[in-house]
This record gives sequence, C-alpha cells and structure tokens, in this order.
Amino acid sequence: MQRRVFVKSGALALVTMGLSPSFLRRTAFGAELTRAANGKTLICLFQRGAADALNLIVPHGEQAYYALRPSIAIPRPSARAAGAALDLDGFFGLHPALAPLKPLYDRKLLAPIHAVGSPSATRSHFDAQDYMETATPDRKGTPDGWLNRLLAVQGTCDECKTPPSAFRGVSMSAQTPRSMQGAAETVAMNSIEQFTIRAAGGQAERLEALYRTGSADLVHGAGREMFEAVEMLRAANPQRYQPRNGAEYPRTEFGRRLLQIAQLIKANVGMEIAFADIGGWDTHVNQGGSTGQLANRLDDFARSIAALVTDLGDRMDDVVILTMSEFGRMARENGNRGTDHGHAGAMFAIGTAVQGGKVHGRWPGLEREQLFEQRDLALTTDFRAVFAEVAGGHLGAGRLDTIFPGYGERRSDWIGLL
Repeated sequence: MQRRVFVKSGALALVTMGLSPSFLRRTAFGAELTRAANGKTLICLFQRGAADALNLIVPHGEQAYYALRPSIAIPRPSARAAGAALDLDGFFGLHPALAPLKPLYDRKLLAPIHAVGSPSATRSHFDAQDYMETATPDRKGTPDGWLNRLLAVQGTCDECKTPPSAFRGVSMSAQTPRSMQGAAETVAMNSIEQFTIRAAGGQAERLEALYRTGSADLVHGAGREMFEAVEMLRAANPQRYQPRNGAEYPRTEFGRRLLQIAQLIKANVGMEIAFADIGGWDTHVNQGGSTGQLANRLDDFARSIAALVTDLGDRMDDVVILTMSEFGRMARENGNRGTDHGHAGAMFAIGTAVQGGKVHGRWPGLEREQLFEQRDLALTTDFRAVFAEVAGGHLGAGRLDTIFPGYGERRSDWIGLL
C-alpha cells in the first residue's frame, strides 16, 4: 500500500473506531498540551427533550402548583396517598419515581437546584441544547463546547511533563456531543467493548506496527497515542467487569452507559470529564403524574444514577455528577394531560464535595404575576453559574472567562453548591 494511501486510510480508521477527528489536531498543529492531574472527574448527564422541573422537584408547599396541574400534579407528602411526593424540606419533594435518589439527599450527597436554566427565551429544543452545550445563550455559531474549552484550559501547563491521557474527555455516545466538540482531543464511543473489539483484529496490529515505526508525520503521534489508549482499555478487561457494593444497573441503554463510566473511572485511565445523555423528556401528551410516561423515564434515570454512586463507593470523593436539561415545561398542564415547552428547569448535583441535603436556588413562586411571560417557571439561577462553580470549585479550572465567554467568573452568582 502506498504511504499516502495508508495515511488517509489510517486517519479514517481513527475516526471509525470512535475517536474524535480532533484527536489528530494536536500532532497536526504541534500543540503539545500537558496537564497536572488532580484526580477529579466531572460526569455530565443531559436529559434531552426538556424535563419537567415542577414534577421532578415538586413544590408541594405551593398551592398554585395544584391549581395549575389538576390532573398531573404529584400529591403532597401529607396526603399519605400512593405516589405522594418524597418530602425534602417541608416545601419541596422529589417525584416518587426518584426514590432511589432520596437516600443520597438524606446523606447530603444530592443537591437539587430549582429555577435554573438559560436566560435565552427560546423554546426550540435545538437552539436551547446548543446554547447550553456551548454555554453561550442566544449566540449561534459558537465553534466549540464548554466541556471542550474546559479540557483545553486545563491542558495548558508549561511546567507539566506528563502528557494528558487520551481518555481525558469521554462521551458514551455514537457521536461527539456539542459540549465536547472543539480543539481538545476527546473520545466518543457507543461502548468500551466496541472500541476494543474494533481495535483487536489483525488490521489493527498491522496499523499499530506502521504507526510505531513510521516517521513523525501527521498521524504518527496521534496513532501511537490511540494504540496506547486501546491497550489501557484492554487492560481494564471490560468483558469481566463486575459492579461493586451490590450496585444493580438497569438493563437499559442509559444504565449501560453509566456502568461503563464507572468502569473507566476505576480503570484509572485519566478521565476528567464523562458525558452521557438520555432522551424521552418531551412530554406534550399523557405525561402522567406519579405514574405514566414521565415516571418511567425518571425510574431509569434515578436507578441508573443511584447504581453509579453505589458502584463508585469511595471514589465519589473525587467525582461530581451534574444533570441538566435544555429548559423546563410550562407551569400549567395542557389539554392533553401533558406540558408544553417552558423556561426555567431543574438540575441535580451529586457527590461528596456537594453541599447536599438542601434545595439550592431562589424560588420565584407560581402565581400568575410571578411566572415568566405569565406561563412558565421564572429563571433565578443562570446555568453558567452552576457550570462555573463546578468547573472552578471541583476541577480547579482557571480562566473561567475563556471557558464561559461573555459570562466569566461572576462568583457573586454562585449558589454555594460545593
């Protein structure tokens, strides 16, 4: 095979094995990024479709909530009815399907955040997700995601001698999500097994030999790192992984993704940021209350996260899990026993470093004059305040003005999450 053909084919092989094309950029541009690892990991979980904040974190102490939702409201804990909200502080409660997360709240590992989201007024899923993943509300065309910028800033260290892991940023997905697109190298894969199997055949060994003995061309450095990364995963022995501490992951796609994130953390592959998403939150019709469509989504969501925390055990001392959704739902239920696109939403932060056991954020109220555009939960916490506090407080990131252009540090907006 002619060398120019091999170079082209080799580059394509990298992409098809699930690595972002940006994996090649560092060699191409000669930017030798290094870092001083602090051993911390951030896991971002995106609820795509706009999860209903008012039925996730139920304001059962607000009479207007029950007036706005006569058929899909979650009963008050005091009602002692089947499917009642799980009381948190006398005013807020969790949806009953989130019961697996309640012990985490009681142990002060879970911090719900209410009335949080984007200052953009858009009700477009596509635009809102883009704004949240780039952390630039109402600014279309931002070339990179906030998690990628975080990796790039964290990777700048003139004194560091150890090159960063190929698995600093990992997305358990078929494609690189918007939040992880950019110049810093990241890995996207459907599963660890697929990644290693695709690299285990004879062709992989032949390519590896060429990468290791070839000249320092465009793909040589990236190819060497790629094969070293494959060896790291092989050493982790993904086919024989057993969750610890009695953790039981749901046999769902989301559960499988979180199991593999736990595996990568325990394998010590140098992962700093992990990403996974879960769809099915666009509940315009037959949303349900304590049971139904939303409850089924929440059951998978909660059991998967609870299993991840249980499985990681003491490793949670170095991990923060952050959940998010592009916006919330309309405060009033619609004529189809569902909810339409809204404004402010809800997030969860989980970890030993989190100030759990309390609901964060300022509650705006649900009376007509308190609603955004007289229809939606009003925004009181910008999502970038949460992102920035976690990036700076947990991962130790500096240059927050670069990670969050147009917003910066603005520490006065931080909510005391950590």
